[in-house]
Formats: sequence, structure tokens, C-alpha cells
Amino acid sequence: MTIHQVPQRMNFSAVAPKVFKAVLALDAAAREGLDPELLELVQIRVAQVNKCAYCIGYHTVDARKAGESEERIYQLTAWEESSLFTDKERAALALAEAVTLLPSGVSDEVYAEAAKYFEEQELAQLIALVFTANAWNRMNVTTRKTPGTL
Repeated sequence: MTIHQVPQRMNFSAVAPKVFKAVLALDAAAREGLDPELLELVQIRVAQVNKCAYCIGYHTVDARKAGESEERIYQLTAWEESSLFTDKERAALALAEAVTLLPSGVSDEVYAEAAKYFEEQELAQLIALVFTANAWNRMNVTTRKTPGTL
């Protein structure tokens, strides 16, 4: 089997360290108060939607460390059809996809469903987590950050 190596375009953290550190700070702030397993599920799903191989690999490892099961990680791509996710997780994943796919917008129904399961502060943190994950994905996809590297 031949493995296709996708060359990295740039080391963003070395070229733009102030921006990179600012996104790290935003990421840390966005994570506050969120369940570690839910946080990783959301980040993996956003990375899947954005086709960010680096972030999929990174957050899959972190999800396992947080106690997430292999089966739920595998079924995340089809979470809407899976019975393995709670209503709260489903609401978070739907919101994450809606925020990630902004041309479609975030419908009142998707927002209201998430608001049923998350207090306003936690919902704000979830939204921040999603837009931070999207920032990481866009940075890593654009620069072709190589999966498995730091």
C-alpha cells in the first residue's frame, strides 16, 4: 500500500506566533465549564464537517483520554442515525453543524433545542467552542497541518 503524503504548506505557529497564541487563549476560554467528553465530540464533528484531518486525529486521541468509547467516536459521522448519543449531545452536535455551515444559518429550532439542555452560560461556551474549533480547522486545512504532528 502506498501512502500519499500531503506536504504541509507552512508552520503557522512559527510564522504567526501572536495569532496562534491568541487562538490558544480563545480555545482555553471556550472550554471552561463544558463536559470534556462532549467538548471532544463537538470538536471532532466540526473537524469532520470541515475535513480537517489534523483536528480529527488530535481530538479523537483527546476524546479517548476523556473516556469516550470507540463505538461513539466511530458513529459520530452518522450521529443523527445513531442511538448512542443523548438528547443533549444531539442538540450540541446539531448546533455545532449549524454554526459550522453558516450559509444555512442556525435555525430557531436548532437553537431552541440546544437551549433546552444548556444553561445560557454553558450555551455561550458551546458556541465559543464551535467557532474556536472552526478557526483551528481553517488554520490547519489552509496550511495543510500534517496529522500526527504538533
